[in-house]
Amino acid sequence: MYECSLLTSHAKALVCIAQDPNVRLRVIASTLGITERSAYTLVDDLAESGYVVKERVGRRSRYAIVVDAPLSDAIGREVTVGELLKLLVGSPTSERKQRSRRR
Repeated sequence: MYECSLLTSHAKALVCIAQDPNVRLRVIASTLGITERSAYTLVDDLAESGYVVKERVGRRSRYAIVVDAPLSDAIGREVTVGELLKLLVGSPTSERKQRSRRR
């Protein structure tokens, strides 16, 4: 039987970050069943797309979710990252609002 997931790997990585802004790439990889390199690529994609801001704290990274970032493939009204995460995990642990951040 085919196993279908409604969430992309990017969305799953975003949920991991919402649950713990200090999450390590190793934990994201383990949670998603992917390599650390793939987890790095996912988080880097999220950062480049404006959904996540990475901050170095010593030797570790801390992530902040840009809750006002619009989802690029929303159907109908514009939905933000924060609204999606509210549905998936309640409220993001780490939020960073950036008004007027449109592509």
